[in-house]
Amino acid sequence: MIVRAPGRLVAEDIRVSFPGTGSGTGSGAAVPTIALDGFGLSVEPGEVVALIGPNGCGKSTFLRVAAGLLAPERGDVRLDDVPIRAPDPRIGLVFQEPRLLPWRTVARNVTYPLELADWPPTRRAERLAELLELVDLESSAGLRPVQLSGGMRQRAALARALALAPDVLLLDEPFSALDALTRERFNLELLDLWERMRTTIVVVTHSIPEAILLADRVVVMTPRPGRVAAEIRIDAPRPRSLATLDQAFASRTAAEIRGHLERSEVAA
Repeated sequence: MIVRAPGRLVAEDIRVSFPGTGSGTGSGAAVPTIALDGFGLSVEPGEVVALIGPNGCGKSTFLRVAAGLLAPERGDVRLDDVPIRAPDPRIGLVFQEPRLLPWRTVARNVTYPLELADWPPTRRAERLAELLELVDLESSAGLRPVQLSGGMRQRAALARALALAPDVLLLDEPFSALDALTRERFNLELLDLWERMRTTIVVVTHSIPEAILLADRVVVMTPRPGRVAAEIRIDAPRPRSLATLDQAFASRTAAEIRGHLERSEVAA
């Protein structure tokens, strides 16, 4: 198993806008959509931070900036003081949809980053065995995505993101398409994975209970353009379980998060 130190992720004064298609003035000029403006975030090594906010507030946009897939107009993201200007093997990203290559087996999807990194076949096979054991897909290595359940496809996508042992793992609502019971189980599996790897994680979610269960800190974002409205520390001890959400602090914390969300929407 590859073991690397978790990274410190810092974003400062991020602004991202997208070309508009409508007319906001009498001149007929298209008005750009400002997704993020003045967004800043610092994530400590090994910390789990959850981003929560209304639709369209720039949560997913920020993950793409942090992954090096989207260049901001202003500001930058740094991993251990090194600016992120392009996709970086130190950062893994799991999308809402698994985005597996349909013509490849589970094994060849998971090892695709290793092929791109020019790992020799023997070393790829060794790493594949570790990854499939990690996500409990050993018996599915030869299957193609169409033969997998939604949960299995998402586990394969997670294994692929972990292939190069990233210092930071970015999760963009990876379990949102799963039913409630399966989603709970996956949250527990993610907690177990973090206990073993202690990777720095930033997870986007619309679920307040999920944020409380997973995170050390919940960052509430304003409506578009996205900025930080509030940060709430989750002081529940680890390891955690679903019983964590039955404790009195969880109800108080959920109410606090809802309050910040409501106030930020009113202010907007």
